[in-house]
Amino acid sequence: MVCHWALQSETSMAETSQCTGEGNQSYPVSQKPALLADRSSNQGVALVHICLTLLILLHLGVCPMPSVSHHCYFDSPVGSLLVLSSCCPPDVVVWPCSVEEVSALAKICYQHQLPIIPFGTGTGLEGGVGAVKGGVCFNLGKMDCILDLHQEDFDVTVEPGVTRKALNASLRDTGLWFPVDPGADASLCGMVATSASGTNAVRYGTMRENVLNLEVVLADGTVIHTAGRGRRPRKTSAGYNLTNLFVGSEGTLGLLTKATLRLSGIPEAVVSAVCSFPSVQAAVDSTVQLLQAGVPIARIEFLDDVMMDACRCYSSLPYVVAPTLFLEFHGSKSSLEEQVTVAEDITRGNAGSDFSWARDAETRERLWKARHDAWYAALALRPGCKAYSTDVCVPISNLPQVVVETKRDLMQNHLTGPIAGHVGDGNFHCLMVLDPNDADEVQRVHQFTERLARRALALDGTCTGEHGIGLGKKALLCEEVGPQTIKVMHSLKAAMDPANLMNPGKVL
Repeated sequence: MVCHWALQSETSMAETSQCTGEGNQSYPVSQKPALLADRSSNQGVALVHICLTLLILLHLGVCPMPSVSHHCYFDSPVGSLLVLSSCCPPDVVVWPCSVEEVSALAKICYQHQLPIIPFGTGTGLEGGVGAVKGGVCFNLGKMDCILDLHQEDFDVTVEPGVTRKALNASLRDTGLWFPVDPGADASLCGMVATSASGTNAVRYGTMRENVLNLEVVLADGTVIHTAGRGRRPRKTSAGYNLTNLFVGSEGTLGLLTKATLRLSGIPEAVVSAVCSFPSVQAAVDSTVQLLQAGVPIARIEFLDDVMMDACRCYSSLPYVVAPTLFLEFHGSKSSLEEQVTVAEDITRGNAGSDFSWARDAETRERLWKARHDAWYAALALRPGCKAYSTDVCVPISNLPQVVVETKRDLMQNHLTGPIAGHVGDGNFHCLMVLDPNDADEVQRVHQFTERLARRALALDGTCTGEHGIGLGKKALLCEEVGPQTIKVMHSLKAAMDPANLMNPGKVL
Protein backbone atom coordinates (compact mmCIF):
# COMPACT_ATOMS: atom_id res chain seq x y z
CA MET A 1 0.00 0.00 0.00
CA VAL A 2 1.08 3.56 -0.66
CA CYS A 3 -0.69 5.72 1.88
CA HIS A 4 0.36 8.89 3.69
CA TRP A 5 -0.45 9.99 7.21
CA ALA A 6 -0.11 12.78 9.75
CA LEU A 7 -0.26 12.16 13.51
CA GLN A 8 0.06 14.33 16.57
CA SER A 9 0.10 12.84 20.04
CA GLU A 10 -2.11 14.13 22.82
CA THR A 11 0.84 16.05 24.29
CA SER A 12 2.24 17.54 21.10
CA MET A 13 -1.20 18.41 19.76
CA ALA A 14 -1.79 20.82 22.62
CA GLU A 15 1.29 22.72 21.50
CA THR A 16 1.37 22.43 17.73
CA SER A 17 -1.87 21.13 16.23
CA GLN A 18 -3.53 23.48 13.81
CA CYS A 19 -5.97 23.59 10.93
CA THR A 20 -4.18 25.75 8.40
CA GLY A 21 -5.79 27.99 5.78
CA GLU A 22 -4.15 29.95 2.98
CA GLY A 23 -3.24 32.67 5.45
CA ASN A 24 -1.46 30.18 7.76
CA GLN A 25 -3.92 30.88 10.53
CA SER A 26 -3.87 28.33 13.32
CA TYR A 27 -6.31 27.06 15.91
CA PRO A 28 -4.40 25.44 18.78
CA VAL A 29 -6.15 22.55 20.44
CA SER A 30 -5.51 24.20 23.79
CA GLN A 31 -7.87 27.00 22.69
CA LYS A 32 -10.72 24.68 21.77
CA PRO A 33 -13.78 24.63 24.01
CA ALA A 34 -13.37 22.08 26.80
CA LEU A 35 -16.10 19.97 25.23
CA LEU A 36 -13.94 19.48 22.14
CA ALA A 37 -10.47 19.40 23.70
CA ASP A 38 -11.09 16.60 26.20
CA ARG A 39 -10.27 13.03 25.20
CA SER A 40 -11.26 10.02 27.22
CA SER A 41 -8.53 7.62 28.31
CA ASN A 42 -10.12 4.92 26.17
CA GLN A 43 -9.91 7.11 23.11
CA GLY A 44 -6.27 7.91 23.90
CA VAL A 45 -5.47 4.21 23.99
CA ALA A 46 -7.34 3.74 20.75
CA LEU A 47 -5.32 6.51 19.11
CA VAL A 48 -2.07 4.82 20.08
CA HIS A 49 -3.41 1.52 18.75
CA ILE A 50 -4.52 2.98 15.45
CA CYS A 51 -1.18 4.71 14.92
CA LEU A 52 0.73 1.50 15.56
CA THR A 53 -1.60 -0.39 13.26
CA LEU A 54 -1.17 2.20 10.54
CA LEU A 55 2.61 2.11 10.86
CA ILE A 56 2.74 -1.67 10.65
CA LEU A 57 0.18 -2.20 7.90
CA LEU A 58 0.55 0.80 5.66
CA HIS A 59 4.22 1.92 5.80
CA LEU A 60 3.07 5.49 6.00
CA GLY A 61 4.94 8.74 5.34
CA VAL A 62 4.39 12.04 7.14
CA CYS A 63 2.30 14.71 5.38
CA PRO A 64 0.98 18.15 6.46
CA MET A 65 -2.54 18.72 7.73
CA PRO A 66 -5.21 19.50 5.11
CA SER A 67 -6.22 23.12 4.61
CA VAL A 68 -9.56 24.86 4.21
CA SER A 69 -10.57 28.28 2.99
CA HIS A 70 -9.85 31.21 5.31
CA HIS A 71 -11.87 33.72 3.30
CA CYS A 72 -15.28 33.03 4.73
CA TYR A 73 -17.38 32.09 7.72
CA PHE A 74 -19.88 29.34 8.45
CA ASP A 75 -22.83 29.39 10.80
CA SER A 76 -22.03 27.52 14.01
CA PRO A 77 -24.53 25.60 16.15
CA VAL A 78 -23.93 27.76 19.20
CA GLY A 79 -25.36 31.08 18.04
CA SER A 80 -22.38 32.67 16.32
CA LEU A 81 -20.26 32.61 13.19
CA LEU A 82 -16.90 30.83 13.01
CA VAL A 83 -14.14 31.28 10.44
CA LEU A 84 -13.68 28.15 8.33
CA SER A 85 -9.93 27.98 8.94
CA SER A 86 -10.53 27.81 12.70
CA CYS A 87 -12.04 24.35 12.30
CA CYS A 88 -11.38 21.77 14.97
CA PRO A 89 -8.43 19.62 13.88
CA PRO A 90 -8.57 15.83 13.74
CA ASP A 91 -6.24 13.57 15.69
CA VAL A 92 -4.98 11.70 12.64
CA VAL A 93 -5.02 12.47 8.91
CA VAL A 94 -4.72 9.65 6.38
CA TRP A 95 -4.28 9.88 2.61
CA PRO A 96 -5.55 6.55 1.22
CA CYS A 97 -4.86 5.79 -2.43
CA SER A 98 -7.50 3.14 -3.14
CA VAL A 99 -10.90 1.94 -2.02
CA GLU A 100 -9.20 -1.06 -0.42
CA GLU A 101 -7.15 1.26 1.78
CA VAL A 102 -10.20 3.36 2.63
CA SER A 103 -12.05 0.21 3.66
CA ALA A 104 -9.13 -1.11 5.73
CA LEU A 105 -8.73 2.21 7.53
CA ALA A 106 -12.47 2.48 8.16
CA LYS A 107 -12.44 -0.97 9.74
CA ILE A 108 -9.67 0.13 12.11
CA CYS A 109 -11.64 3.24 13.05
CA TYR A 110 -14.76 1.14 13.56
CA GLN A 111 -12.86 -1.30 15.78
CA HIS A 112 -11.70 1.58 18.01
CA GLN A 113 -14.89 3.66 17.68
CA LEU A 114 -13.02 6.65 16.26
CA PRO A 115 -14.88 9.34 14.30
CA ILE A 116 -14.26 9.54 10.54
CA ILE A 117 -14.20 12.91 8.77
CA PRO A 118 -14.15 12.81 4.94
CA PHE A 119 -12.12 15.57 3.25
CA GLY A 120 -12.10 16.52 -0.43
CA THR A 121 -10.81 20.00 -1.25
CA GLY A 122 -12.15 21.93 1.74
CA THR A 123 -14.25 24.35 -0.35
CA GLY A 124 -17.52 23.69 1.49
CA LEU A 125 -19.19 26.60 3.25
CA GLU A 126 -20.96 25.00 6.22
CA GLY A 127 -18.12 23.66 8.38
CA GLY A 128 -18.47 20.12 7.08
CA VAL A 129 -14.79 19.21 7.54
CA GLY A 130 -14.51 20.27 11.17
CA ALA A 131 -13.51 17.39 13.44
CA VAL A 132 -15.76 18.44 16.32
CA LYS A 133 -15.11 15.15 18.14
CA GLY A 134 -11.56 14.59 16.97
CA GLY A 135 -10.92 11.33 15.15
CA VAL A 136 -9.45 10.47 11.77
CA CYS A 137 -9.63 12.73 8.73
CA PHE A 138 -9.73 10.78 5.46
CA ASN A 139 -8.15 13.11 2.90
CA LEU A 140 -9.18 11.58 -0.42
CA GLY A 141 -7.16 13.93 -2.62
CA LYS A 142 -4.69 11.26 -3.75
CA MET A 143 -7.49 9.17 -5.26
CA ASP A 144 -7.64 11.39 -8.34
CA CYS A 145 -8.07 9.07 -11.32
CA ILE A 146 -10.67 9.33 -14.06
CA LEU A 147 -11.45 5.64 -14.33
CA ASP A 148 -13.96 5.04 -17.10
CA LEU A 149 -15.17 7.36 -19.84
CA HIS A 150 -17.99 6.20 -22.10
CA GLN A 151 -18.31 8.91 -24.73
CA GLU A 152 -21.14 7.21 -26.58
CA ASP A 153 -23.11 6.87 -23.33
CA PHE A 154 -22.31 10.35 -22.01
CA ASP A 155 -21.00 9.18 -18.63
CA VAL A 156 -17.76 8.96 -16.68
CA THR A 157 -16.60 7.33 -13.44
CA VAL A 158 -14.20 9.26 -11.23
CA GLU A 159 -12.40 8.84 -7.93
CA PRO A 160 -13.10 11.30 -5.09
CA GLY A 161 -9.99 13.43 -5.62
CA VAL A 162 -10.97 14.48 -9.15
CA THR A 163 -12.11 18.09 -9.26
CA ARG A 164 -14.63 19.68 -11.58
CA LYS A 165 -12.01 21.62 -13.53
CA ALA A 166 -9.70 18.61 -13.84
CA LEU A 167 -12.51 16.51 -15.29
CA ASN A 168 -13.54 19.14 -17.81
CA ALA A 169 -9.92 19.70 -18.83
CA SER A 170 -9.59 15.99 -19.58
CA LEU A 171 -12.85 16.03 -21.55
CA ARG A 172 -11.92 19.02 -23.68
CA ASP A 173 -11.21 17.02 -26.86
CA THR A 174 -14.19 14.67 -26.52
CA GLY A 175 -17.00 17.13 -27.19
CA LEU A 176 -18.36 16.46 -23.69
CA TRP A 177 -18.33 18.35 -20.40
CA PHE A 178 -19.64 18.15 -16.86
CA PRO A 179 -21.83 21.25 -16.51
CA VAL A 180 -22.56 21.49 -12.78
CA ASP A 181 -20.58 24.52 -11.64
CA PRO A 182 -20.69 25.64 -7.98
CA GLY A 183 -18.00 28.26 -8.60
CA ALA A 184 -15.18 26.79 -6.54
CA ASP A 185 -13.05 24.02 -8.03
CA ALA A 186 -14.56 21.47 -5.68
CA SER A 187 -13.96 17.74 -5.75
CA LEU A 188 -16.74 15.96 -7.60
CA CYS A 189 -17.50 13.57 -4.75
CA GLY A 190 -17.57 16.56 -2.40
CA MET A 191 -20.12 18.11 -4.74
CA VAL A 192 -22.12 14.88 -4.51
CA ALA A 193 -21.90 14.93 -0.71
CA THR A 194 -23.34 18.45 -0.50
CA SER A 195 -25.74 18.11 -3.45
CA ALA A 196 -24.05 21.12 -5.02
CA SER A 197 -25.40 23.01 -7.99
CA GLY A 198 -24.57 26.51 -9.25
CA THR A 199 -25.12 28.75 -12.23
CA ASN A 200 -25.96 26.05 -14.80
CA ALA A 201 -28.60 24.25 -12.73
CA VAL A 202 -31.56 25.83 -14.53
CA ARG A 203 -30.54 23.99 -17.73
CA TYR A 204 -28.48 20.98 -16.61
CA GLY A 205 -29.79 20.27 -13.13
CA THR A 206 -28.00 19.89 -9.79
CA MET A 207 -25.66 17.11 -8.71
CA ARG A 208 -28.68 15.08 -7.70
CA GLU A 209 -29.81 14.84 -11.33
CA ASN A 210 -26.33 14.06 -12.63
CA VAL A 211 -25.21 11.11 -10.47
CA LEU A 212 -25.83 7.61 -11.85
CA ASN A 213 -24.00 5.42 -9.34
CA LEU A 214 -21.78 5.67 -6.27
CA GLU A 215 -19.22 3.44 -4.61
CA VAL A 216 -19.42 4.01 -0.86
CA VAL A 217 -17.40 2.75 2.09
CA LEU A 218 -19.64 2.50 5.15
CA ALA A 219 -18.57 3.18 8.72
CA ASP A 220 -17.61 -0.47 9.33
CA GLY A 221 -15.55 -0.69 6.14
CA THR A 222 -18.21 -2.41 4.03
CA VAL A 223 -18.06 -1.38 0.36
CA ILE A 224 -21.35 -0.95 -1.52
CA HIS A 225 -22.40 0.24 -4.98
CA THR A 226 -25.66 2.16 -4.79
CA ALA A 227 -26.89 1.10 -8.24
CA GLY A 228 -24.94 -2.17 -8.47
CA ARG A 229 -21.27 -2.70 -9.30
CA GLY A 230 -20.35 -1.12 -12.63
CA ARG A 231 -23.92 -0.25 -13.59
CA ARG A 232 -24.66 2.95 -15.51
CA PRO A 233 -28.35 3.01 -16.40
CA ARG A 234 -29.98 6.31 -17.32
CA LYS A 235 -33.05 5.23 -15.40
CA THR A 236 -34.01 2.42 -13.06
CA SER A 237 -36.97 1.25 -11.00
CA ALA A 238 -34.94 -1.37 -9.16
CA GLY A 239 -35.40 -1.08 -5.42
CA TYR A 240 -34.72 1.87 -3.16
CA ASN A 241 -32.82 4.81 -4.64
CA LEU A 242 -29.68 4.53 -2.53
CA THR A 243 -27.76 6.81 -4.87
CA ASN A 244 -29.98 9.74 -3.97
CA LEU A 245 -29.74 8.82 -0.29
CA PHE A 246 -26.00 9.56 -0.35
CA VAL A 247 -26.32 12.70 -2.49
CA GLY A 248 -26.45 15.51 0.06
CA SER A 249 -25.55 13.25 3.00
CA GLU A 250 -22.48 15.43 3.77
CA GLY A 251 -20.25 12.52 4.75
CA THR A 252 -22.55 11.37 7.54
CA LEU A 253 -23.48 8.01 5.99
CA GLY A 254 -20.28 6.86 4.30
CA LEU A 255 -17.14 7.74 2.35
CA LEU A 256 -17.71 8.26 -1.38
CA THR A 257 -14.88 6.53 -3.23
CA LYS A 258 -16.25 6.53 -6.80
CA ALA A 259 -18.95 8.45 -8.63
CA THR A 260 -20.44 7.71 -12.03
CA LEU A 261 -21.65 10.98 -13.49
CA ARG A 262 -23.83 12.05 -16.39
CA LEU A 263 -22.07 14.18 -19.03
CA SER A 264 -23.48 16.65 -21.55
CA GLY A 265 -22.44 17.65 -25.04
CA ILE A 266 -20.47 20.88 -25.37
CA PRO A 267 -22.81 23.35 -27.08
CA GLU A 268 -22.03 24.36 -30.64
CA ALA A 269 -22.41 28.02 -29.79
CA VAL A 270 -22.84 30.23 -26.72
CA VAL A 271 -24.43 33.67 -26.45
CA SER A 272 -24.43 35.86 -23.34
CA ALA A 273 -26.69 38.80 -22.54
CA VAL A 274 -27.14 41.40 -19.81
CA CYS A 275 -30.21 43.48 -19.03
CA SER A 276 -31.10 45.86 -16.17
CA PHE A 277 -34.55 46.41 -14.65
CA PRO A 278 -36.36 49.00 -12.55
CA SER A 279 -37.24 46.44 -9.85
CA VAL A 280 -36.63 42.94 -8.57
CA GLN A 281 -40.20 42.05 -9.57
CA ALA A 282 -39.56 43.02 -13.20
CA ALA A 283 -36.40 40.91 -13.33
CA VAL A 284 -38.16 37.87 -11.86
CA ASP A 285 -41.18 38.33 -14.14
CA SER A 286 -38.82 38.23 -17.11
CA THR A 287 -37.23 35.04 -15.79
CA VAL A 288 -40.58 33.29 -15.33
CA GLN A 289 -41.77 34.33 -18.79
CA LEU A 290 -38.54 33.13 -20.40
CA LEU A 291 -38.95 29.72 -18.78
CA GLN A 292 -42.65 29.58 -19.68
CA ALA A 293 -41.79 30.41 -23.30
CA GLY A 294 -39.63 27.30 -23.43
CA VAL A 295 -36.41 29.19 -24.02
CA PRO A 296 -33.69 26.62 -23.15
CA ILE A 297 -31.68 29.12 -21.17
CA ALA A 298 -28.44 27.75 -19.71
CA ARG A 299 -27.74 30.35 -17.03
CA ILE A 300 -29.79 33.21 -15.65
CA GLU A 301 -28.21 35.07 -12.75
CA PHE A 302 -29.51 38.01 -10.72
CA LEU A 303 -27.51 40.79 -9.02
CA ASP A 304 -29.24 43.47 -6.97
CA ASP A 305 -28.45 47.18 -7.17
CA VAL A 306 -26.03 47.04 -4.21
CA MET A 307 -24.05 44.24 -5.82
CA MET A 308 -24.03 46.01 -9.19
CA ASP A 309 -22.70 49.16 -7.55
CA ALA A 310 -20.00 47.12 -5.81
CA CYS A 311 -19.04 45.48 -9.12
CA ARG A 312 -19.02 48.86 -10.88
CA CYS A 313 -16.52 50.20 -8.36
CA TYR A 314 -14.46 47.02 -8.23
CA SER A 315 -14.20 46.38 -11.98
CA SER A 316 -14.24 50.02 -13.17
CA LEU A 317 -16.84 49.15 -15.80
CA PRO A 318 -19.89 51.26 -16.68
CA TYR A 319 -22.55 49.02 -15.17
CA VAL A 320 -26.03 50.38 -14.56
CA VAL A 321 -26.73 50.42 -10.81
CA ALA A 322 -30.02 48.54 -10.89
CA PRO A 323 -31.33 44.98 -10.50
CA THR A 324 -29.69 43.10 -13.36
CA LEU A 325 -30.03 39.76 -15.11
CA PHE A 326 -27.06 37.95 -16.65
CA LEU A 327 -28.15 35.35 -19.20
CA GLU A 328 -26.42 32.65 -21.20
CA PHE A 329 -27.83 30.57 -24.05
CA HIS A 330 -26.41 27.29 -25.37
CA GLY A 331 -27.31 25.64 -28.67
CA SER A 332 -26.79 25.74 -32.40
CA LYS A 333 -25.93 29.03 -34.08
CA SER A 334 -29.29 29.19 -35.81
CA SER A 335 -31.33 28.44 -32.68
CA LEU A 336 -29.50 31.04 -30.62
CA GLU A 337 -30.66 33.90 -32.86
CA GLU A 338 -34.27 33.03 -32.06
CA GLN A 339 -33.57 32.55 -28.34
CA VAL A 340 -31.92 35.96 -28.02
CA THR A 341 -34.73 37.65 -29.94
CA VAL A 342 -37.36 36.11 -27.65
CA ALA A 343 -35.35 37.06 -24.57
CA GLU A 344 -34.97 40.65 -25.71
CA ASP A 345 -38.70 40.96 -26.43
CA ILE A 346 -39.63 39.54 -23.01
CA THR A 347 -37.19 41.71 -21.06
CA ARG A 348 -38.29 44.87 -22.86
CA GLY A 349 -41.89 43.96 -22.10
CA ASN A 350 -40.92 44.11 -18.41
CA ALA A 351 -39.26 47.53 -18.69
CA GLY A 352 -35.81 46.01 -19.14
CA SER A 353 -33.18 48.35 -20.54
CA ASP A 354 -29.56 48.38 -21.69
CA PHE A 355 -29.99 44.91 -23.22
CA SER A 356 -26.65 43.86 -24.69
CA TRP A 357 -25.44 40.50 -25.95
CA ALA A 358 -22.29 38.90 -27.30
CA ARG A 359 -21.16 35.77 -29.13
CA ASP A 360 -17.37 35.78 -28.95
CA ALA A 361 -15.67 34.55 -25.80
CA GLU A 362 -13.86 37.80 -25.00
CA THR A 363 -16.98 39.95 -25.15
CA ARG A 364 -19.01 37.34 -23.26
CA GLU A 365 -16.41 37.35 -20.51
CA ARG A 366 -16.65 41.13 -20.32
CA LEU A 367 -20.45 41.01 -20.07
CA TRP A 368 -20.30 38.44 -17.26
CA LYS A 369 -17.44 40.10 -15.40
CA ALA A 370 -19.72 41.55 -12.72
CA ARG A 371 -21.13 38.12 -11.87
CA HIS A 372 -17.70 36.51 -11.87
CA ASP A 373 -16.31 39.24 -9.60
CA ALA A 374 -19.27 39.35 -7.20
CA TRP A 375 -17.53 37.76 -4.20
CA TYR A 376 -14.43 39.94 -4.46
CA ALA A 377 -16.46 43.05 -5.25
CA ALA A 378 -18.49 42.48 -2.09
CA LEU A 379 -15.32 42.10 0.00
CA ALA A 380 -13.94 45.30 -1.54
CA LEU A 381 -16.85 47.23 -0.03
CA ARG A 382 -15.11 46.88 3.34
CA PRO A 383 -11.38 46.16 2.98
CA GLY A 384 -9.99 43.95 5.70
CA CYS A 385 -13.32 42.29 6.43
CA LYS A 386 -14.44 38.69 5.86
CA ALA A 387 -17.59 37.28 4.30
CA TYR A 388 -20.31 34.71 4.91
CA SER A 389 -22.69 33.54 2.19
CA THR A 390 -26.32 32.75 2.93
CA ASP A 391 -28.08 30.16 0.78
CA VAL A 392 -31.87 30.16 0.84
CA CYS A 393 -34.10 29.02 -2.00
CA VAL A 394 -37.81 29.69 -2.58
CA PRO A 395 -40.33 29.05 -5.36
CA ILE A 396 -39.61 31.58 -8.12
CA SER A 397 -42.97 33.31 -7.64
CA ASN A 398 -41.99 34.14 -4.05
CA LEU A 399 -38.52 35.41 -4.93
CA PRO A 400 -39.42 39.13 -5.24
CA GLN A 401 -41.06 39.15 -1.81
CA VAL A 402 -38.19 37.43 -0.03
CA VAL A 403 -35.57 39.64 -1.72
CA VAL A 404 -37.43 42.87 -0.91
CA GLU A 405 -37.96 41.84 2.72
CA THR A 406 -34.33 40.76 3.00
CA LYS A 407 -33.04 44.08 1.66
CA ARG A 408 -35.24 45.90 4.18
CA ASP A 409 -33.86 43.71 6.97
CA LEU A 410 -30.29 44.49 5.92
CA MET A 411 -30.93 48.24 5.95
CA GLN A 412 -32.72 48.24 9.29
CA ASN A 413 -29.86 46.35 10.94
CA HIS A 414 -27.06 48.30 9.25
CA LEU A 415 -25.56 45.23 7.61
CA THR A 416 -23.64 44.92 4.35
CA GLY A 417 -25.08 42.11 2.26
CA PRO A 418 -25.22 42.54 -1.53
CA ILE A 419 -27.33 39.88 -3.24
CA ALA A 420 -26.48 37.48 -6.07
CA GLY A 421 -28.72 34.64 -7.08
CA HIS A 422 -29.50 31.78 -9.43
CA VAL A 423 -32.84 33.35 -10.23
CA GLY A 424 -33.88 30.55 -12.58
CA ASP A 425 -34.47 28.23 -9.62
CA GLY A 426 -35.19 30.74 -6.84
CA ASN A 427 -31.85 30.33 -5.07
CA PHE A 428 -30.01 33.46 -3.92
CA HIS A 429 -27.12 34.44 -1.69
CA CYS A 430 -26.52 37.44 0.55
CA LEU A 431 -22.78 37.93 0.68
CA MET A 432 -22.51 39.18 4.24
CA VAL A 433 -19.40 41.31 4.70
CA LEU A 434 -18.45 41.66 8.36
CA ASP A 435 -15.66 42.67 10.69
CA PRO A 436 -14.55 39.50 12.52
CA ASN A 437 -13.28 41.61 15.42
CA ASP A 438 -16.67 43.25 15.99
CA ALA A 439 -18.51 40.76 18.21
CA ASP A 440 -21.74 42.76 18.01
CA GLU A 441 -21.73 42.75 14.21
CA VAL A 442 -20.89 39.05 14.05
CA GLN A 443 -23.87 38.33 16.31
CA ARG A 444 -26.17 40.58 14.25
CA VAL A 445 -25.13 38.77 11.07
CA HIS A 446 -25.88 35.43 12.71
CA GLN A 447 -29.32 36.63 13.82
CA PHE A 448 -29.97 37.97 10.31
CA THR A 449 -29.14 34.59 8.75
CA GLU A 450 -31.62 32.91 11.11
CA ARG A 451 -34.36 35.38 10.13
CA LEU A 452 -33.58 34.97 6.44
CA ALA A 453 -33.78 31.19 6.63
CA ARG A 454 -37.10 31.30 8.47
CA ARG A 455 -38.39 33.86 5.97
CA ALA A 456 -37.61 31.39 3.19
CA LEU A 457 -39.30 28.56 5.10
CA ALA A 458 -42.41 30.71 5.56
CA LEU A 459 -42.54 31.14 1.78
CA ASP A 460 -42.43 27.38 1.08
CA GLY A 461 -38.68 27.36 0.50
CA THR A 462 -35.59 25.82 2.07
CA CYS A 463 -32.87 27.03 4.42
CA THR A 464 -30.19 25.82 1.99
CA GLY A 465 -30.38 25.52 -1.77
CA GLU A 466 -26.89 24.18 -2.42
CA HIS A 467 -24.46 24.64 0.50
CA GLY A 468 -25.85 21.98 2.83
CA ILE A 469 -26.77 21.80 6.53
CA GLY A 470 -23.32 21.25 8.03
CA LEU A 471 -22.84 22.39 11.60
CA GLY A 472 -25.11 25.38 11.87
CA LYS A 473 -28.45 24.61 10.24
CA LYS A 474 -29.56 21.51 12.13
CA ALA A 475 -32.34 23.32 14.00
CA LEU A 476 -33.50 24.89 10.75
CA LEU A 477 -33.56 21.46 9.09
CA CYS A 478 -35.91 20.25 11.81
CA GLU A 479 -38.17 23.26 11.26
CA GLU A 480 -38.09 22.65 7.52
CA VAL A 481 -38.95 18.95 7.37
CA GLY A 482 -40.63 18.41 10.75
CA PRO A 483 -39.85 16.14 13.71
CA GLN A 484 -41.31 12.98 12.19
CA THR A 485 -39.12 13.29 9.11
CA ILE A 486 -36.11 14.00 11.31
CA LYS A 487 -36.97 10.82 13.22
CA VAL A 488 -36.83 8.84 9.97
CA MET A 489 -33.48 10.44 9.14
CA HIS A 490 -32.15 9.44 12.55
CA SER A 491 -33.37 5.88 11.92
CA LEU A 492 -31.53 5.74 8.60
CA LYS A 493 -28.39 7.12 10.21
CA ALA A 494 -28.61 4.62 13.09
CA ALA A 495 -29.07 1.71 10.69
CA MET A 496 -26.04 2.63 8.57
CA ASP A 497 -23.81 4.15 11.25
CA PRO A 498 -25.03 2.96 14.66
CA ALA A 499 -21.99 4.31 16.52
CA ASN A 500 -22.30 7.76 14.88
CA LEU A 501 -18.73 7.66 13.60
CA MET A 502 -19.29 9.22 10.18
CA ASN A 503 -18.71 12.99 10.33
CA PRO A 504 -20.44 13.39 13.71
CA GLY A 505 -22.10 16.68 14.57
CA LYS A 506 -23.20 17.42 11.01
CA VAL A 507 -26.73 17.47 9.53
CA LEU A 508 -28.49 15.75 12.48
